[in-house]
Amino acid sequence: MSSILTNNGAMVALETLRNINKDLTMVQSEISTGKKISNAKDNAAIWAISTVMSSDVDSFKQITDSLNLGSSTVGVARGAAEKVTKMLTDMKALIVSAQESNVDRSKIQTDVAALREQIGAIVGGAQFNGLNLLDGSNATVNVLASLNRSASGDVTTSNISVAAQNLSTGGYVAKAAFTGSTNGTVSTDGDTFVLSLDKATGAGDFTISAAATFAAGDTVSLRIGDKTASYTFSADDVAGTVNTPADLAATGLKKAIDGLGIAGLTVDYSSGTVGTLAFTNAGTTDLAVTGQFSNAGSGGLGALAGINVETNAVGALAAIEGLIDTAVDAAASFGSSQKRIENQSEFVSTLIDSLTTGIGGLTDADMEAASAKLQALQVQQQLGTQALSIANQAPQSLLSLFR
Repeated sequence: MSSILTNNGAMVALETLRNINKDLTMVQSEISTGKKISNAKDNAAIWAISTVMSSDVDSFKQITDSLNLGSSTVGVARGAAEKVTKMLTDMKALIVSAQESNVDRSKIQTDVAALREQIGAIVGGAQFNGLNLLDGSNATVNVLASLNRSASGDVTTSNISVAAQNLSTGGYVAKAAFTGSTNGTVSTDGDTFVLSLDKATGAGDFTISAAATFAAGDTVSLRIGDKTASYTFSADDVAGTVNTPADLAATGLKKAIDGLGIAGLTVDYSSGTVGTLAFTNAGTTDLAVTGQFSNAGSGGLGALAGINVETNAVGALAAIEGLIDTAVDAAASFGSSQKRIENQSEFVSTLIDSLTTGIGGLTDADMEAASAKLQALQVQQQLGTQALSIANQAPQSLLSLFR
């Protein structure tokens, strides 16, 4: 039965053409974006998985930067430790030559002292981005190494711990000898005393205890803003009976601070208040006063201070052997840590590539298949359009029945 009200053929052709156009739109989207799943509407589950994995990839890229930074920091320390080892070996050669009785040991001692000073300079300068792993100011440094995701979705991080080595000829000890008070802020960060002086109103006291004992070579330092003043105790200071070490340090520090020329800062000292410096900040900027105490001879290479071929050539030879072992162990430790960091960095790079490939397998379009499908759908679209056109003409044939 034919009807002019319902054209079943046209309806079927139209529905077919709609489906073809829908598929064609999807294929064109795949070709233009390169993805078969570009949003949650395409496939919510796969989109969610790929999005989480993509966020992990971005995180691992940041971890790669952290590992590179850690490797550089450890590399600086390793290189410095190896250089110190070389200089200690050179020092050993000098000490061996001093074992002869017919040599000028005073000149040899001059060379030994020069090498000792150079070792101190190397250790002090072996920092990367402000972090020094050789001067004894740090114990352990953690390098961000990985991002761990459990089956339940919980995320944690893991670190590579790098043990710092103390190759200093001095060391940092607890600042029990330091006290302070102010109407600004006082805090103690580890073994460092910090005194904050508010601009225009800040006033505070920095005290070195009169009961504190010091040795020759010990240094008391104050960092005020970005400038540093220090006082190092001599053998005469330690042996003196007229002035106490606290008196000497306070007097020496005041002189050094006055020489810094910090605008608005006034430092007063009265021997009536033993070891106490009174600060007044009448300047226009806040000032942070940081106290630090370097204990001579307490570092890993502290025994260098006692090496003297003029007075004890045999003892110097025995001491240098132990110091070389200390430096070798430090360099080896840093080398092992740096290798571990580099291995982890290589693994993270491989992991990033694997995750990226996995994400691509989930979401990327098969361009060859999409190209072939596009050709087929374009042909189907043309045939569908023609079929709809034929179906739309069918009612016209009914007119011939009425002629």
